[in-house]
Amino acid sequence: MEYIYRPKGVCTREMRIKTENGVITDVKMTGGCNGNTTGISQLVRGMKISDVIERLEGIKCGFRDTSCPAELAKALKEIEKNG
Repeated sequence: MEYIYRPKGVCTREMRIKTENGVITDVKMTGGCNGNTTGISQLVRGMKISDVIERLEGIKCGFRDTSCPAELAKALKEIEKNG
């Protein structure tokens, strides 16, 4: 399944998340800091959705109340909710 998420409050404009049986198979982020978004994408590939949410939820970027990792956690929560 592919899910498209448009984060709010961060530099990344779009996240395309692919999952299969509760596991992340691919993440592509448009915008944001290329090194960081590519690194996050590579690190979460092959992980359970629930584990990624637990690790990334609540991370802040500078003065912002959110971050690209936290927005990814929000997207993954929506995927879990909507199955």
